[in-house]
Amino acid sequence: MTGPTSSTVSDRIHSQLRGDILGGRYEVGAALPSERRLSEELETSRHGVREALKRLQQAGLVSISQGGATRVRDWRRHGGLELLLDLAAEGDAPDALHVPRAAMEMRACIGADAARRCAERADAATKAQIVARAEQLAAVEDLEARNAHYEVLWELIVDGADNIAYRLALTSLIAPRQHAVAIDAHAVAAELQDADTIRGLAQAIANHDEDARTRAADLLERSIPRG
Repeated sequence: MTGPTSSTVSDRIHSQLRGDILGGRYEVGAALPSERRLSEELETSRHGVREALKRLQQAGLVSISQGGATRVRDWRRHGGLELLLDLAAEGDAPDALHVPRAAMEMRACIGADAARRCAERADAATKAQIVARAEQLAAVEDLEARNAHYEVLWELIVDGADNIAYRLALTSLIAPRQHAVAIDAHAVAAELQDADTIRGLAQAIANHDEDARTRAADLLERSIPRG
């Protein structure tokens, strides 16, 4: 048998230190123990500790000074979306952060405004595809089949919005490799079950209707976890 790889060791240390920082064990501005002390406490190599600290720095959780202390940063100010994705993918986000709710609220906000922008900017061909896809969705009853059409529908809406920031943010949230949020048929069942509202959204976009944003928000906010 072979021992754990350096990447596995680094992953374990990274997860532990990240949890300590997010959980408040190390306050903003506090110095982390030295590499040597951490390697002793965690019973691992200094190389694994060093790699884990570099990842924490990249995520905006710590600042590393050459020859000085590694200090905790305010991750709410210096972290990025990748921190949310990592926490969700690994399933170790503190409950107090409400990660699933945060991700679905972001999806709803971006999606609703994407619908508004799509109504303003999309060409006639894209709008026709959106209407046709909504009709295809309404023609099937199975939620999995509806979800397949729904995913394409939203791809068209986001593309029609012509906003690269929206595109990249939504891709990050729902990309299967990240598992930030589970956008499967079960998670969005409240949306999929209302084919009439989906069709109404498609028509509002096609008609350049200012109501497109409101209709989209009504749909997307149904899937936000409560509590």
